[in-house]
Amino acid sequence: MTTTTRATTRWNPTRDRDRRVRTRRRLRSGDLLLIAFWTSVALAVGLYLAYGGLSSVASPSSLIDAVGITAGLIGTNLILVMLLIAARIPIIDRAVGQDVAMAFHRRLGKPALYLLLAHFALLTVGWAMADGQSVVVETVTMFTTPDMAFAYLGLGLLIVVVVSSLVAVRRRFPYEAWHAIHLLSYAAVLVAVPHQLSVGGVLAEGTWQRTYWIILYVLAFAAVACFRFAVPIVRSFRHGIRVAGIENVATGVYSIHLTGRDLDHLRINGGQYAIWRFWSAGTWWHAHPISFSAVPTDTSARITVRELGAGTARLSRLRPGTPVSIEGPYGVFTDVTRTSPHLAIIAAGIGVTPARALLEHSSLAPGEATLLLRGTDENQNYLWDETIALATASRGQAYTMTGRRPANLDTWMSADDYRRGVTLGSTFPDLASSDLYICGPQAWSDLVVADAQAAGLRDEQIHVERFDW
Repeated sequence: MTTTTRATTRWNPTRDRDRRVRTRRRLRSGDLLLIAFWTSVALAVGLYLAYGGLSSVASPSSLIDAVGITAGLIGTNLILVMLLIAARIPIIDRAVGQDVAMAFHRRLGKPALYLLLAHFALLTVGWAMADGQSVVVETVTMFTTPDMAFAYLGLGLLIVVVVSSLVAVRRRFPYEAWHAIHLLSYAAVLVAVPHQLSVGGVLAEGTWQRTYWIILYVLAFAAVACFRFAVPIVRSFRHGIRVAGIENVATGVYSIHLTGRDLDHLRINGGQYAIWRFWSAGTWWHAHPISFSAVPTDTSARITVRELGAGTARLSRLRPGTPVSIEGPYGVFTDVTRTSPHLAIIAAGIGVTPARALLEHSSLAPGEATLLLRGTDENQNYLWDETIALATASRGQAYTMTGRRPANLDTWMSADDYRRGVTLGSTFPDLASSDLYICGPQAWSDLVVADAQAAGLRDEQIHVERFDW
């Protein structure tokens, strides 16, 4: 592991106080979002009970119906909350970041599906008992009702979406195929709406229960329409972004230089990423989440891409002048989320791109930053010279660590450095008073996070940007 010299940090009490204030506000916003989530679940159940949910229970079959309805209401509520999270609403991104938000989104998937499966199973059993016929006959009868047939279709689509999202399954799909399948969740929700409003009289007209559900549906789909479609379209036309040129960085790695109007008005912080769509014949149908590898100017921007499949490989053949759409910027892998006087950055592979932009955008006191760049071999030193220069410009310290990890050991370090006893603490001597920014593959990042937590860092001191879908 190589290093540079280091200077002493000058403590700035005003800046430290401002960081603490920003952190408290951000954590408070995250707490309020979580409270809003649980409140929505409570409203789904509470309104059902307030409008006679329990009073309708007069027999075993009606009890099963009531439990089934409750499961369906909670499951549907979770699905709509998932849509709101996936809408990339700015307040959610600023509070917790898309990385954390989408992790929560994924965690809700299986519980929502289980609740909806229970909803259908329990209602089928309850109705069969009330009608005095078998479950099979009752299921066939339900299929003959148009609204219920659409509800079954919606359930089937959700099963496909959730199963395709399981890690073991989605790794077998190209990103493009997985993303196309995931879009079925919108259709699944829409085709199930009629049965919720018509079957069983649960959401009777003129009730607050019906009003709540209509508002939640409108909010979810309006948020998707606004922040996933309308805002990116307007923003893309306003800034007129186009490809200026392609620069080869290493084998399978290249920078895309972009030009546009008033790009500084996008208010991009170093370390953020955007969703990019390049309007050429072979690339228009695929959106790419890519970090800025340099802080944009008024008229130019740069992103750096590593080929991970056919989709990203096509980007290396883009021609100058190709129109570009932008959705974002997103992410809290920025100096805005810092809480501590020292800055520690560890990046692996193409994870160097947000790390480089983060350093460029940060106002650093002498000796404030410490950087560690990690690569499996010398072919992975993308943008290392630029990034090290930014860290050492403020007399910070920069390390590089190259080599494969030791076999059969869970460590983020190279085999040689692991044998020599290198630790996070020895690499970052001011670790306890630092914010640690980690960017790289998910499994590798998880190992660094585990070491940081073992060293005593609080969750708000650890910031992770994962290159994983």
